[in-house]
Amino acid sequence: MKILILNGPNLNLLGIREKAVYGSRSFEDYFEELKEAFPGLELSYFQSNTEGTLIDKLHEVGFTYKGIVFNAGAYTHTSVALSDAVKAIEAPVVEVHISNIYAREAFRHKSMLAPYCTGSIVGFGLESYRLALQYFERLKPKKIGFGSNK
Repeated sequence: MKILILNGPNLNLLGIREKAVYGSRSFEDYFEELKEAFPGLELSYFQSNTEGTLIDKLHEVGFTYKGIVFNAGAYTHTSVALSDAVKAIEAPVVEVHISNIYAREAFRHKSMLAPYCTGSIVGFGLESYRLALQYFERLKPKKIGFGSNK
């Protein structure tokens, strides 16, 4: 079962930036741990700081992969274009955030993506990704069909 982990802007700086909020591990190190923890899932990872590149990746895999774990970073709160891309694809999308966006600035409390995602996981640090992958791992293949994020 192919699952994409898609990270947006500034998440390439995990382990370097704001360690009190985001921790001291790089995502690449954590991704290796996730691949070992979920041998039944075919995991791939992509990160971009560019909105259009994220949209292109959603379009590329959104009709062939069985799921997407998406941390859109700050674009979560501002991007109608990413929201439309999530809405347009068939693969279910789980929105994740490392920090608790509801305990941060008021502008972060609104997600443009959430209405088109299967669910959202926030505030559990990097473990938010593990929780999302557990969701996909536990679904029966017949239930993970396309369109479940609508």
